[in-house]
Amino acid sequence: MVLDRVAAKWSIGIPIAAAHGPVRFTELERAINGISRRMLTLTLRRLERDGHLVRTVYPTVPPKVGYSLTPMARELHASLTGLVGWAERHRSAIAEARAAYDSAVEP
Repeated sequence: MVLDRVAAKWSIGIPIAAAHGPVRFTELERAINGISRRMLTLTLRRLERDGHLVRTVYPTVPPKVGYSLTPMARELHASLTGLVGWAERHRSAIAEARAAYDSAVEP
């Protein structure tokens, strides 16, 4: 269950985007390509519930909300950064392997 939650599509991008300190909702929305506002909201709530994020509401008008990583999420961040780097380095090789496999398997 924990791995499913941590490895979910959007659950990787948010800690990567929030790694350098408090980040606002709109900053996360801009940093994570393709995520809808609703999915971002749901994922933020799940990460907060699981103890990965701290949501801070600042008493301003209008209210300002920031999200920060917890110590547990900071520890996870190192692994996620390694995984993201690996995926970026091997993206082309994986695409080539898939194409080769598909051409060999197709009738």
